[in-house]
Amino acid sequence: MGAGGRMNEARRERDVFKRVPIEKPSFGIADLKKAIPPHCFKRSLTTSFYYLFRDLGLIYAFYYIATKYITQLPQPFSFVAWPLYWIAQGAICMGLWNIVHDCGHHCFSDYQWLDDTIGFICHSFLLTPYFSFKYSHRTHHANTSSLEKDEVWVPKRKHDTWFYEVLSNPVGSFIMLVFRLFFGFPLYFMFNLHGRIYKGFPSHFNPLGPIFNDRERAQIWLSDAGVLTFVYALYRIGAKEGLQWVLFVYIYPLMAMSAFFIMFTYLHHTHPSIAHYDSSEWDWLRGALSTVDRDYGILNNLFHDVTSAHVVHHLFSSIPHYNTVEATQYIKPILGEYYNYDYTPILKAIWRDTKECLFIEEDPEKKGVYWFHK
Repeated sequence: MGAGGRMNEARRERDVFKRVPIEKPSFGIADLKKAIPPHCFKRSLTTSFYYLFRDLGLIYAFYYIATKYITQLPQPFSFVAWPLYWIAQGAICMGLWNIVHDCGHHCFSDYQWLDDTIGFICHSFLLTPYFSFKYSHRTHHANTSSLEKDEVWVPKRKHDTWFYEVLSNPVGSFIMLVFRLFFGFPLYFMFNLHGRIYKGFPSHFNPLGPIFNDRERAQIWLSDAGVLTFVYALYRIGAKEGLQWVLFVYIYPLMAMSAFFIMFTYLHHTHPSIAHYDSSEWDWLRGALSTVDRDYGILNNLFHDVTSAHVVHHLFSSIPHYNTVEATQYIKPILGEYYNYDYTPILKAIWRDTKECLFIEEDPEKKGVYWFHK
């Protein structure tokens, strides 16, 4: 039994690193859509509101526990309780963030105004510029894995990565991982870190920046106003309750949420087995298939399966999150080797991919196709 288990584990480990096919698939998007039952594409206002209120209720419950009970705990019990609260509340906030991500794709309800209203309020509460992300994320979905036009997690080529020799060691990898997890979220929105190269100032908070077109700029101003409103509210609360209250109850859980966001978006689009393409070879379907599904255990449910059903989300972003797992099961037989699932434990996976995926190099046998290297 023991030997067999080790053999199976070794076989699975080899499968994880097997490169996905880069040839144009024999199936098309219409074939995949035909395989998915029509009900998977239907939005349910009742179901969407159930998950929204579930997450809001959990956020309030943990807030109540923190302010009512954890603040009263003596040391050293509070040293344990507070970090547990930050992680748990951060994970739940990440779930709420993902529901709002559905709003941006207009798959929360049949009403665009309702999706945008809920998305604007909830994302502003999480200090995320709603319309700014909605529009840049749309570009990401339209250009996934394109080296020239993708919007996020665009890998560096070796000749552009002057620092890879410094980081290609355990200490460098650890520093890069910690920096990415704790600063990647705010730096992405403020300075487009890990994003596409633009001329000008490509900030999600810059309405006049190159990320957006003229029709979108008024809503970018609105996004900024929403975030600033909540920042001002935090300032007023801090003036009354103190800086420590704001940090412990709100900021540190938000930092945990940010780390979760960076972790799973990075792991969706960074893997030794997936390809990136330049303009000579890229097409939408192969780009969308250059993503990875992963198992986060109980966090799959808290994150509304954006982690375990990300491939189908890139193929059909209009499917509500509560139907993506079911839809995945219908397309997997058609995708075959084009479907990429990695069951490596998450902490092991993010450490491995941080070390293994420092930059990309062109396939020596296929021009325009690039693979990760270290």
